[in-house]
Amino acid sequence: MSSTENAPTEFLIVGAGALGSILGAHLASAGYRVTMLARGARAAAIARAGLRIEGLTTIVQPVQVITDPTHIRNTEILILATKAIDTVHTLSLLKHIHLRSALSIQNGVFKNEALSDAFGTGRVLGAVADISGEQRPDGTVIFTRNIDICLGRLQHNSDEAASAAATVARELNHAGIKASTSSDIQSLEWSKFVGWVGLLTVAITLRAPTSQCLADPAAALVLVRIVREMGSLCRAEGVKLQDGAVLPVATLCQGTEDSAVDRVLAVGNVFASMAPEHRISALQDLEAGRPLEINETIGYAVARAHRLALKLPLLETVLPLITAIDRVAGGKRQVRNPLQ
Repeated sequence: MSSTENAPTEFLIVGAGALGSILGAHLASAGYRVTMLARGARAAAIARAGLRIEGLTTIVQPVQVITDPTHIRNTEILILATKAIDTVHTLSLLKHIHLRSALSIQNGVFKNEALSDAFGTGRVLGAVADISGEQRPDGTVIFTRNIDICLGRLQHNSDEAASAAATVARELNHAGIKASTSSDIQSLEWSKFVGWVGLLTVAITLRAPTSQCLADPAAALVLVRIVREMGSLCRAEGVKLQDGAVLPVATLCQGTEDSAVDRVLAVGNVFASMAPEHRISALQDLEAGRPLEINETIGYAVARAHRLALKLPLLETVLPLITAIDRVAGGKRQVRNPLQ
């Protein structure tokens, strides 16, 4: 382990939803010092029964849980695992914390700006999470996908940040979460974001598992067109896409639409064989009556395009459509807890 005087590294995990719980349970069971920041019924359930993970592994792990951010003064590694909604507000409650490094496994790319504003760019690590799970009503989390959490230093960060990324990746691997590092984490973060926007649009429209969304030719065509439009935003931002983030977005932005659709269908076959019931987190939120991550993800992309005087007609149509879907679903919405 890597901390001072050989003591176990201390992790603060902000948010006790599916991914935060998976990370917390694995790290704590591997001997790391873990504190979960959560609220309400979720915090009470963790304090009473610990974190319960099933699926790819089975863990029942007691862990320290805190409900009041002001009670936390120091930590080594902060992992932001809440939904992207209210990120700025959540971080405003944590700015006082002294830490070594902070990273977010949220969707989108806005997260790094928010973390940098809260803690300073030098302490922020880029991160892309290709893991997934789903929280059942009884609080048990089903761990469904353990591919990789990739970490890296952001542009203009020091060599110390690169070393911190390697350390966190090593400790996650030791805990049973597959992790790696990248020398161009910004490219990987944008690449995942590009594919996520396309998959989100298709999944919450069809309300179907990922494998079905990717296996339908018409849905695949819509996804390809959205990916290509997001690709134009990346070019304007000077970001080079790559294929190593769930969907092969760099390849999907090249060649004919037909060839790109065929590639999506091939990915759908992989999901059908390896994770047939996998559902994108946005679909889980929609069906559970939780608000969708709109402003901090697709809204952020459209706003960036506007600042660059770039026209994104599909995304500009998708944004109000998803907003309407979210609003209609609001009739059964649960009270939102930003730390879940």
